[in-house]
Order: sequence, then structure tokens, then C-alpha cells
Amino acid sequence: MNNREFRLAAVGTGYFSQFHYDAWHRLSVNLTGICSLKIKEARKVSSKFENCEAFTNLEEMLASKKPNLVDVIVPPKDQVLIIEHCLEHRVPIICQKPFTTSLRDATRITEKAEDLGVPIFVHENFRFQPWHIEIKRLLETGLLGEIYQCYFRMRPGDGRGPDAYLSRQPYFQKMERFVVRETIIHIIDIYRHFFGNIESVSSNLTRLNPHIKGEDAGYIMMNFKSGTRALIDFNRLSDHVAEDRRLTIGDMVIEGVRGTLRLDGNGKILFRAFETNEEKLIWNDSPKIGFAGDSVFNTQKHILEHMSHGSPIMNTARQYLENIEVEEAIYESNKEGKKILI
Repeated sequence: MNNREFRLAAVGTGYFSQFHYDAWHRLSVNLTGICSLKIKEARKVSSKFENCEAFTNLEEMLASKKPNLVDVIVPPKDQVLIIEHCLEHRVPIICQKPFTTSLRDATRITEKAEDLGVPIFVHENFRFQPWHIEIKRLLETGLLGEIYQCYFRMRPGDGRGPDAYLSRQPYFQKMERFVVRETIIHIIDIYRHFFGNIESVSSNLTRLNPHIKGEDAGYIMMNFKSGTRALIDFNRLSDHVAEDRRLTIGDMVIEGVRGTLRLDGNGKILFRAFETNEEKLIWNDSPKIGFAGDSVFNTQKHILEHMSHGSPIMNTARQYLENIEVEEAIYESNKEGKKILI
């Protein structure tokens, strides 16, 4: 099946949906319908696609368009009901992260989909950011040898004051579980992709901006079964050096026997060999299109290739549950004040 033969439908017209629709357009997919309670927005987006219709009723869209893939681009609180409607029609689903509002809901909906034989893919795009693809390749070549530890310092600088997040995703302010659930989940996925399964976590979370409900700063320590250790140091109120501070949202350092890799805020990868003082730029090839290195396009292309040709898939709902288990352990560690085994 080529891309034009896909009958795609989508739900949602919020801030992040623009990146999904741009990617679908460039992938030349046959987008047949867009459903949103904001009909003007749905019509605006649908007008950019050939023979694409706007809907406010999901059942009507599913029945009339009979899509073979639905892209669910809505906040977590609205996802389960939409996914259940799609499952009733036996339609494969791409769901934007965070995937539902809890591990319980995510597990239940995943098991229901598996019982029906309907795939659910989670739109986890950080694995598909080009610098992370290259870091994964470099680690597999043995450039660093045995990996000692990793440090990610998240500093997007977008979380200050009473207007924080309102221009893009205002529901952020009301999330009782905020940055770990909404953003750090990306880093959990990347760490697992790089270093394997996580054995234990310890966390200390706090809220710096009094105008929001959830945590926006903290420290998370992780121990991996491989022996690697990692730290996530996050704070959405402070920033880092970058032309676009949301490109990588921070800086990463990975240390091994043979040297140190560093990802900077502009998506560049640098390497310093052990016992040398010269840090060399070894990769700087990020595309200047789409969102964060065109990672949304790469994610959706990956899913289409799997559905068309049966190529290996990295982001099923079942695989993603392991990220949510780690997330739950982070919140439990903060509440209990102790290390949590996973």
C-alpha cells in the first residue's frame, strides 16, 4: 500500500496538531476527514487537503470515511473515549503522548486493542529526532565503550509567570502531574532506547511557578540493568544556550570509558576522547523543517512504513507502557522519599 492509498482520519485541531498535519501533507497521505469540536478550525485545516471533510461527530466521520488509520491529536483526558470509538470500528490508531491519564487506563485500552487485534501506536517523537538517531548509532559503534553515566539538563525557559503555557497548551497549567508526565516521559523513552531497561529510580520534585498545579522542576536518578546510571535535572523556568530553546529543550552528556559525547542546545553532537582537552564537532546535520529536527514527520513515516511493508516498529502502545511504569515510579519515589525498584 502506498501513502496515497491510506484513508487517514484525524481528531484534534489544537496547538500541536499543526505539526502532524504538515507531516501528513508532506507524506502525501489521503487525509479524508478531520474531527474537532471547533468546526471552523477543522474546516480551515481540511481545506489544505484534497477531498478532506470537517466533522464535529466522531462516529459520523468513522462511519462515512471508513479510515484505515486514525491520528488522535488531543489532550490525555480526551483520548480514551476517542480510542474506544475507533476500536469499535476496528481502526488502527496513532495516539499523541502522554498516552491517556494513568497507567491503569493505558494498560486497559492497550489490552482491549490487543484482544481485538487492532494496533495502537504512540506518537513518541523524540526517538526520531535526528540527533538522537545519530547518538544511538554512535553508541552502537562502541565510540564510548562501556557507558558510565548520562546527564540531561532540561531548560526550555518557557514556564515563568501567570501566562506560562497559555499561548500554546493552556491545559498544562492545570495538570497535577505536569513535567514528568508531559515532557520527561520523552527523556525516559530516550534513556531506555539508549541504555536498556531501568532498574530503579529516585526523585525529588517541586513546583517553582505558583500559577500552575503540577511540578515544574526536580531531579531524577536512574539505575539501569546494564550498570549505567543517569540523572535528569529539569527546570522549565530557566533556559539554556540555543537559537531555539525548544529544539532539544536542554543539553545531554554521556560519559564512557573512551570519552564523552555532548548534545548541545542547537542539536550538535560533540565528542571529547578520554585524556584529551579537545572537544570535536562530529555531527551537525539537523534539517531546518518541521518540529524539532522534523521528528514528527519521521515518526509518522516510521508508522506508515510499518503498516505498508511490515518493517520493525518502535512505538506500540505495549512498548510505551514501560515508559509509563517508570513515570509512575518517579512520582511514587517523590511521594515516599525513597528509591523505587521497577
